Amino acid sequence: MGKLSGRDNRATVNLLAFDTSTETLFVGLAWMAGGQARMALHASEGGREASATLIPSVQAVLAQAGLGLSDLSAIAFGRGPGSFTGLRTACAVAQGLALGANLPVLPVDTLMALAEDARQRYGCTAVLAALDARMGEVYACAYRFEQGLWLAQGEVSLGAPEALVLPPGFVLAGNVQAAYAGRLPAPALLAHPTADALLRLAPVLLAAGQAQPADQALPLYVRDKVAQTTAEREARKAAVDTATAVPAPVTPSTASSASGQDAAGLGATAGRKPDAPSFVHPTGGPR
Repeated sequence: MGKLSGRDNRATVNLLAFDTSTETLFVGLAWMAGGQARMALHASEGGREASATLIPSVQAVLAQAGLGLSDLSAIAFGRGPGSFTGLRTACAVAQGLALGANLPVLPVDTLMALAEDARQRYGCTAVLAALDARMGEVYACAYRFEQGLWLAQGEVSLGAPEALVLPPGFVLAGNVQAAYAGRLPAPALLAHPTADALLRLAPVLLAAGQAQPADQALPLYVRDKVAQTTAEREARKAAVDTATAVPAPVTPSTASSASGQDAAGLGATAGRKPDAPSFVHPTGGPR
């Protein structure tokens, strides 16, 4: 099922964490018992199976620790980027469990959790975290570990593996090596957004005030954001084309009626300031 650990994971509260953003389901529980920090971890097949197995896996780790949801301080979950279905599953389950037990939720960036897993495995403190986004693309974001926090060095990107730029002094880590070997800027260390990593990140993020009411938690859909931004650009381009088009000649017989209509329509378009494209900028520090 999982494993119990007596090692100190900086937890001073009872925390449940899970991630379903990849093909592996990760579930973990950290709690205090007899003055010691304890941890129970579970990993199994994710993907389509996660929607059916996540709640039973949560119940199993809670039973292993002898705890109920009411004994928890918060529920952490991997918010994305990652599989659309997986992100919806994690967010919905986190919200449902948290609402029922009147708990806050802690959305954690999956790429940050991946960077933390690389730090735990290999001692990395400067990581270009990359996840397979399918469709020949990868999600990526660079993180630097400073004073106990992972700080994002830019925005989350989505693109071809060949487009990744590895900053000097950084290592590439994630689940992309098997799928994109030879197309990456460097060999990628194997790392995952594990529950263990989420549980190590959670106390710092909680202290930074990043917990949210359950009904406010949302997944991070990077591919969806990109599609929306493209649509917004096309809409703005169409509006500009309409506003700057040379008007057709107007005959005297129709000038009085057409001019009023054209002026109103042009004013509504040309006088509007286009909306700026929206994006989410995850960081390791306080948001």
